[in-house]
Amino acid sequence: MASDRIIASKFPSRHDGVTRRAVLAGAAGLSAATMLPTAARAEFPVPEVPPLEKEDYGAARRHFHTNLIRKGPSPEQSPPLGTPAGSKKVMYRGGPDGSIELIAWISPYEPSAKLKPAVLFLHGGNATGDGHWELMKAYWEAGYVVMLPSFRGENGQAGNYSGFYDETSDALAAAAYLEQLPGIDKNRFFLAGHSNGGTLALLASMTRKFRASAPISAGVNSWRYFGRFEREVRFDESDQKEFIMRSSVCFGHSLKCPTLLLRGTEERPFDADHRLLMDRAKSAGVEIEAKLLPGNHNGVVPGAVAESIRFFNQVTG
Repeated sequence: MASDRIIASKFPSRHDGVTRRAVLAGAAGLSAATMLPTAARAEFPVPEVPPLEKEDYGAARRHFHTNLIRKGPSPEQSPPLGTPAGSKKVMYRGGPDGSIELIAWISPYEPSAKLKPAVLFLHGGNATGDGHWELMKAYWEAGYVVMLPSFRGENGQAGNYSGFYDETSDALAAAAYLEQLPGIDKNRFFLAGHSNGGTLALLASMTRKFRASAPISAGVNSWRYFGRFEREVRFDESDQKEFIMRSSVCFGHSLKCPTLLLRGTEERPFDADHRLLMDRAKSAGVEIEAKLLPGNHNGVVPGAVAESIRFFNQVTG
């Protein structure tokens, strides 16, 4: 397995002390968002058990606005985006108000009377590049139209990095863009994502309905994430609601589609937070399962993409 190859030309690393991204690896050059050697110790209180919110997550988003104390681009510095082979570059209006124009890549296709299934895939890390797009080939070879969006503040683009919250708005805007393209089957419209993108996939599928969702190596507890990468905290960390609104484990009942959580056998196993998310989702009647696949955080992705295709095909019969 050709994992742990550093492909600096595709994903230049970030150098800023304790939050330096030391490993940019994987079978297709993926950003290893969770592989920092050290991180600043968090000063905010971490709940022993993440709270369960009664309100639906989508409803909560309608009246919550994150308070960014520090504003600026993504913490992962990467070059401007081009157009990888096998893709078409498009621009979509990110955010809840469409005020930011962002780049996305989509697999070329010809609209026809026979509608095509589609997958919105949310990349890992806090920047994207050609290596992420290479993994999308499996989707279009399986007959899916696939779109991979970038997010605010990434790769030199406009907007302020918020750490999952406003990026979820971008993911939802990208979903609306893809869904409205001619020839797309709205009844076979799926969501997937890896690492940070898996985290966003959970939050997005708690906000609007997809046919099914397959988050890969997703984080569900933002206290844990920002406890490891505290310098990525841009919001008011004295406000517990900021963490709650970035933690899918607090809104398990809000999942709006069948969900398959995928993870590598060489990663940290599904922990108590994942089990709690699943218990809360199942108690609300949500179809949710978890599956371990061979590989580490990055090496699992090709197999997880294949597994997501199997899952999506199974859901639609």
